Amino acid sequence: MADTPRHSVSVAGIVVNESGEVLIIRRRDNGHWEPPGGVLELTETIEEGVRREILEETGISTQVERLTGVYKNMKRGIVALVYRCTPLNESGGPTVEAAEIRWAAPEDAIDMMTPAYAIRVADALETGPFTRAHDGVHTIPSEHE
Repeated sequence: MADTPRHSVSVAGIVVNESGEVLIIRRRDNGHWEPPGGVLELTETIEEGVRREILEETGISTQVERLTGVYKNMKRGIVALVYRCTPLNESGGPTVEAAEIRWAAPEDAIDMMTPAYAIRVADALETGPFTRAHDGVHTIPSEHE
């Protein structure tokens, strides 16, 4: 069992407001625009983790609606569970992890992100869920594409 590869599980929320705008953050550690999210803690449910990560990174409380995709970073062994969410409030601000938060039109949010994160926003706006792999930046075509 010691030789069994280990994966990290992360969660993220694609938060869509009544105007159809998407909540995005500019991360302090790398300056990239991404949906809010992070590592799932051992003691929390998946939905609790999604709500916690969004709140920690933006100050915005949310309701988790549905799973929109499962994504694997092949280089780092991270599996991300991404959920579409609805905001319970819309006023947040910069945090320890997010230098900036913004409500953006989906097409603007997608243009601001690397392909590995942009696809998560696009998938959340469709009927899913989807499963995809990426190398940390670019998606890797599946056998069904």
